[in-house]
Parts: sequence; C-alpha cells; structure tokens
Amino acid sequence: MKREENEQRIARLKGIVDSMPDKPGSYQFYDGEGTIIYVGKAKNLKSRVASYFHTEVDRFKTKVLVSKVQDISYTVVNTEEDALLLENNLIKKYNPKYNVLLKDGKTYPSICVTNELLPRIFKTRTINKKWGTYFGPYSHLPSMYAVLDLIKKMYHLRTCKHPITQEGIDQKKYQVCLDYHIHRCAGPCAAHQSTEEYRRNVEEAKEILKGNTRGIIKTLLQRMETLAEQLQFEEAEKVKQQYLLINQFCAKSEVVSHTIDNVDVVGITDDEHTAFINYIHVTAGSINQSFTFEYRKKLNETKEELLALGITEMRQRFGSTSKEIVVPFIPNSTWENIVLTVPQRGDKKTLLELSLMNCKQYRFDRLKQAEKLNPEQKQTRLMKELQEKLQLPKLPYQIECFDNSNISGTDAVAACVVFKALKPAKKHYRKYNIKTVEGPDDYASMKEVVRRRYTRMMEDNEPLPNLIITDGGQGQMSVVRSVVEDELHLQIPVAGLAKDNRHRTNELLYGNPPATIAIKTDSELFRILTQIQDEVHRFAITFHRDKRSKHQLHSELDEIKGIGPKTKQLLLGQLKSVKRIQEASIDTLTTIAGKTKAAIIYQHFHPDNSLQTEQ
Repeated sequence: MKREENEQRIARLKGIVDSMPDKPGSYQFYDGEGTIIYVGKAKNLKSRVASYFHTEVDRFKTKVLVSKVQDISYTVVNTEEDALLLENNLIKKYNPKYNVLLKDGKTYPSICVTNELLPRIFKTRTINKKWGTYFGPYSHLPSMYAVLDLIKKMYHLRTCKHPITQEGIDQKKYQVCLDYHIHRCAGPCAAHQSTEEYRRNVEEAKEILKGNTRGIIKTLLQRMETLAEQLQFEEAEKVKQQYLLINQFCAKSEVVSHTIDNVDVVGITDDEHTAFINYIHVTAGSINQSFTFEYRKKLNETKEELLALGITEMRQRFGSTSKEIVVPFIPNSTWENIVLTVPQRGDKKTLLELSLMNCKQYRFDRLKQAEKLNPEQKQTRLMKELQEKLQLPKLPYQIECFDNSNISGTDAVAACVVFKALKPAKKHYRKYNIKTVEGPDDYASMKEVVRRRYTRMMEDNEPLPNLIITDGGQGQMSVVRSVVEDELHLQIPVAGLAKDNRHRTNELLYGNPPATIAIKTDSELFRILTQIQDEVHRFAITFHRDKRSKHQLHSELDEIKGIGPKTKQLLLGQLKSVKRIQEASIDTLTTIAGKTKAAIIYQHFHPDNSLQTEQ
C-alpha cells in the first residue's frame, strides 16, 4: 500500500473512532475482504479503539493488526460484563485471525475438567487434551471465576489431587479432608457420595461451561418437583438452592438469557431522510451476531416498510432460520412459518431495548462523524432545533445578547455580543457607556442600550437580528420588548435565560407572557445558549473593569492642566502609580517629564510648598 493510501486509510479509521461512544461494548476489525480479523471488548469503546491508532504504540503484533484493518464496527451494551459475553460469543462464531496472536506472549487461562474417576474442575494455563476437556480460554478473569464459583457452590466437587480409584474407595483406603468437614466437598473418596451422583454433577457442570444453563435449570426444576412429590423435602431443598444459584447467575447479564433460543431481534429508528436498523441473533441464550446498517429513504417509505425490508435483508445476509422475530411493531409484511413478537416485558423486551439503543447510538455516531467533516451541518441542525423549539418564523442565524454592568450605579456600562450561525462574530460586538441613567437601574440602562443599538442599525440599514436573548428572566424580556416592539415597531423575537437560586442558568424563556421552553440543560443546544450568555457577561465585565481601572488610575492626573496623555503615560510607566507620582521629589519628576511640567505636577500635589530641589 502506498504511503498516501495508508494515510487516507488511517484518517478514515480515526474518523470512525472519533464518532464512537464512551460506552461499553464489543468492537470488530475487518480486512479488505470484509472478514472479521479481530474482536475485542471495552469498558469505553472510543478510548479503547483509539489506543490502537496512537503513534506511540510499539507492540509489533498490534502494528501488524492495525496495518490490516480496513473497517470497524461495534455493538453497544450496558455493562462491561455484557461486553465480555458478547465478545466471547463473536470470537467463537467468527474465529478471528488475530484474536490468538494479540496476546503479547501471555496465555489466557482455561477451565479443565479432568478425565479421572472423580473429575476435578479447575483453571489452568496448560493445555493437554490427554488430561481432560478444556473450556475457554477466558480473556476476562472475573467471568471465569464467576463460573467456577457457581460450580463450586452448586456441586461441591473435590479439589484434592489424589489419584483415586474405585478399588481404593471400595477398600476404604481414603480419608475425608477438611473440605468435607466444612461442607465444601461431599466426600466421594470415602463413599459418602456415590460415584454415579458425583459424575452426574460433573456432567451438569460441563453443560454450564458450555453455556447450556437453560437445560440445567429445566433439569433441576424437574428433579426438585419429583423429590417433593416423593416427600424427600431435604433433598428437594438442596436442589432448590442449586436452582436459585444458577438463576441468580443467569440474571446478572441481559446479553445471556436462558429463556430465549434461536430468535432474531430487529430494532429501527429513523429521521426525515434515513433509517437505522439493528439486527441481533440469539442462539442458545447468547447473542452471537449483531449488525447495524443505514438505509437512505427514496420514496418517503414508512417505518413499517423499512422494517420489513431490513428483516428480509438481514435474514438473507446472515442465513437466519429463526422461527421467531422480536420487533418494536408489526411491519407491513408476513413471512411463512415465522412468528412476529412485540414484547411488553421480560427478557425479549430487554433485548429489543438493546437493539433500539444500538440503532440510536449508530445514528448519533454517524451524525457526529458527518458534522466533524462538515461543521456547518452541526450549526444548521442546532439552529433548526432552536427554531422549532421557539416556533420562530426564520432560522435564528443572527442572535444578539445584552448585559449591563455597574457597581452601585458607578461606571455603568452595557455590552452586546453577536453570534452568527451560533459562532461569535466578535467584530460586531459593541460596548456602551450608559449616558441617560443615574444610579443602579438595570431596566432603564437596558432600555437605553437597546434603543441606541437598533436605532443606529435602522439608520445604517444594517441587517437586524433574528433573535434577541436577554441575560435575565421575565423583567428583562419585557423591557427589551417594550423598546423593540412598542417604540421602534420591529418584529424581533425576544427570549430570556433565567438563573436559579444558585445563580446557575437553568431555563430558557420565550413568549408573551414568557413560558419555559422544554430544553434539557445538558443538551448541546442549551450549552450553546449558555455559551452566548457567558460571553456577553464576560464582555460586559471586562469593559466595566477596564473603565473602572482607567478611572481610578488617571483621575488625579486628569485634573492637572497642562499635562497631556503622553506625559501621564510616561509618569505611570516610570513610577507605576498615582501615589508614587504624588510622593516623588521635584528632581525625580524633572528627570522624567522635564523642568516645566515637573513644576506643574509638583505644585498640583503640594500647593502649600515652595519648589525646592534636592541638594
């Protein structure tokens, strides 16, 4: 591959990664032929997959894998445990080429069931099929330990390494160990438990390791009922405890549901132009396929029609023979010998919600990726959203926001910031010194500024804003509206951003009388609006601070006749403050400003003293 082509490939893959969610899930890498070459799981999909493309990656095998990747897909789940289970199922199904290679010399443990008379079950990193049957390997140790713990609690299998024979049991050669006394082993070596019962327990444990929990639960339930009918209540209670243990184990994950077998799950979400359809296949209680694709609408197809198309395409693509399809609603098609289920509760409902979550996540990620390539698209989307929320007649391309700043009415100023396409247009920002208002009257100051702003814009034929936002609630909105509509007869919508008791912006107000607009405070649009509010507040405060500082620093010097701006700047540059200028000797002032000006300055600060030079 040429260098330029490889750079384009990496850039395209990084674009996919940038749009991935910060959620748990499983990711899949594809080669140029569309074959899955690696399956992984992550607590944070975006962070994990991005790590493959860091320039500082120095592992040779990782570099080899990345050099082969041409595409990336992923499936979102709710927990890290679910991500692990999904990863394991996909690895078993597709047997990806690099899942074995990318272990960095480390061997993941497996679970061994020995070929002994009384088999043991334990974890191991050494594989020798002469010793027994192996399950795994397990890349996530907590899951392996969870299965081992379940088997240990249910069956109390032996952990000792003694080579036990049937002859030795019959001749009573063995003695029970501490595990028997603390009820962690049933003592088959000393015939306290029959060999047949022990081996039956081992077979059931194998089924659990295979993932066939559904069959085990059914068997335990039947055994419990039979023992109860035979009035063997103590034995029935023991079986009941096993039944509860395995039920609890299965209930920990929504990805594995022992009540569902050979079922397709299809979810859909759409917008004006596109539909996103997710397909999940469940076999033997586990998800082993998940795929989301995008369908461009051409003839205003309904969701029912699109869902039918998606089901047909997915079943053909993956060769599904499931007799049941779980869907959010009944599509406009029927399939022979197939039952369509719209679940209202239970495991199937959970799986459908997972499918719908993947649809929405895929839609969001594609939109995010497109907006990164075309930032204007994002601004347009947010402006349209604001237009719909406020029912504005025009797209709010130009938004203006006002704020006042003063301390007890002194040095009163105001500011106006302008946002175009939701971005700051700083060359259009304006500062205002309050001229007609005395004292701290925010409403009167706001009236003056708004009047001056839009009167000037009308005189200069400048384009008026599509929306005015006030940094305040109902009172500020009413003041602005009285000037804009009643005095100037302009039809400019006015909204307000109100704060809560902790001075945090918590709602957008609009209308007459003002009403709260339903926008989530953690949404992208609300963050943009608060950014506008923060910007006008910053601009007004900065202007007020500059004016106040200038007033404080230069007020004394301004009263000295015959001293111009250059001399003032020279004095402040050398002596740093008005106080030090006042305390300076005539010779110091002469050195800085010259004899004539030094005399004027010294006489101003010391009117009762005659001029004396330093000896």
